[in-house]
Amino acid sequence: MTEISDTTLSTTVESFVLQWGDMGSFWGVNRSIAQIHALLYLSDVPLTAEDIAVALAIARSNVSNSLKELLGWKLIIRTPVRGDRRDHYVAETDLWLVSQRIAQGRKAREIDPTLETLKACVAAAEADDEISATATKRLRDMLEFVRDIDAWYTEILTLPHSTLRSLMKLGSRITRVLRVRAS
Repeated sequence: MTEISDTTLSTTVESFVLQWGDMGSFWGVNRSIAQIHALLYLSDVPLTAEDIAVALAIARSNVSNSLKELLGWKLIIRTPVRGDRRDHYVAETDLWLVSQRIAQGRKAREIDPTLETLKACVAAAEADDEISATATKRLRDMLEFVRDIDAWYTEILTLPHSTLRSLMKLGSRITRVLRVRAS
């Protein structure tokens, strides 16, 4: 995409923005937030809230709230533009950082509270004679599973992006090695 100089998006940009918005909604992110992120990601120049509202045909208030959310996730930054007092925004373009920040946000919003709830449920189940041994065991199993996911995520975060990229490129070769070891 080149500069957003008018209100018309190219078919390609519009298609990407709409698809990114749909994907965001599947992940529990407001569609407008995801669309704004997509637009900023493709933009060659910093955009104002007004630019975004016009380009995406969404309410200025919705844009403002969405920008605050994106700033909170550190997926965009506010940047000054010489000669213009308005706030301008650009998206983080390092896809590894974007993915990492999204994953961190989801962990904080989904995994961390789930872990705390499961810990409390296991403790309560162990102290409650009316909870069956089966239910208590299943709660413990679920807690262990979520703890394993949390530990794995924490380990992955410590790896350099180059190592993660190498692991991803290994693809099915890793599963073949693991299958052989399991035999």
